[in-house]
Amino acid sequence: MGYVEPTPIQLRTIPLILAGHDVIGSAQTGTGKTAAFALPILSQLGHHEKFPRVLVLEPTRELAAQVETAFRDFARFTNLRVAVLFGGVGYGRQFEALRTGVDVIVATPGRLLDHLQQGTCSLAHVKFLVIDEADRMLDMGFLPDVRRIIEKCPHARHTSLFSATIPPEIGSLIKWAMKSPQTVEIGIRRSPAETVKHVIYPVAEDQKTDLLRELLERVHYDSVIVFCRTKGRADRIGHMLRKNNHAVAILHSNRTQREREQALRGFRDGRYEVLVATDIASRGLDVANVSHVINFDVPQHPEDYVHRIGRTGRAAATGDAFTLMVAEDAKHVQAIERFISQKIERVKIENFNYKYTALFEEGKPGQPSIADRRTRGVRLSGGYYFGPSRRRRR
Repeated sequence: MGYVEPTPIQLRTIPLILAGHDVIGSAQTGTGKTAAFALPILSQLGHHEKFPRVLVLEPTRELAAQVETAFRDFARFTNLRVAVLFGGVGYGRQFEALRTGVDVIVATPGRLLDHLQQGTCSLAHVKFLVIDEADRMLDMGFLPDVRRIIEKCPHARHTSLFSATIPPEIGSLIKWAMKSPQTVEIGIRRSPAETVKHVIYPVAEDQKTDLLRELLERVHYDSVIVFCRTKGRADRIGHMLRKNNHAVAILHSNRTQREREQALRGFRDGRYEVLVATDIASRGLDVANVSHVINFDVPQHPEDYVHRIGRTGRAAATGDAFTLMVAEDAKHVQAIERFISQKIERVKIENFNYKYTALFEEGKPGQPSIADRRTRGVRLSGGYYFGPSRRRRR
């Protein structure tokens, strides 16, 4: 598969799993986390048996499908069998896979519980449990389901948990589900990849769409993900860009599973140059060579900014992260900058017919922040911040 040297997360995690230690893993995205747990687990399974011995829990269908593919690739020259269980599709193929016997199950919590309740799946022989993207599970309200699933696994098992952050709820899950776990933390948990350049484009609310269109015309990019806060806005932006002759795929939770798979496959294959998505695409999706991420909407949680930006600059590649900022986003941007301990440069592209916004005053000597102005009632004056622009390859 082209692996020559292990990545840092693999170098530290693989020996621990081989030695039988429970593991808590934290690493920046794009660092080879799936191989870090899949390779040592597969190497200990031996030959195919009828009952599942490995269970990997993922928060979304896309992640489950991606991890299943990785397991199949790693196990290609063995007789081990892998099945993926997630909602949004029929039960037929899943029933058949479980009936014939699998060694590895990769599943989302809801669909796995359906199979357990119907008696089509048993976890009685599970030796290896992996809880992936645990903080995302928490965000999506899956932790009660995860606990119910863990209760159906044998007490004598190996458990690995991977999470970008460890909030109290995850901490209590670790104490309950794991035995003397070893912690592997690669890089600074709060920092985006150092190879990513961050830029904020202040703009008036009613010019955001025009500015996005202008950026895509001027910037030299290979592929770009545009993140929107809502599913409706993702649809509107996607349709607008299509009318402007961009090859666009749209990804959010209201799309059918078939549509979601087609969007991701087409984006990976280069059929689509732009992927417009909600935060469903911000975690763990393995899409190589994303040169740019554009936050059409500023994320309301700083952790989501780090995960969105993690779609570019993967595996030490370079990338650019652009964020369109309107006045009401000021407190969220401040929270992001505190979270990543980094001031993000404000830039104004040339020859764009901007309407005035108070954001152009941000960062000037003696000028309070937008949030301070709102509380202190400071009168605003005119002024602009000018920055560089980049031309897109034709």
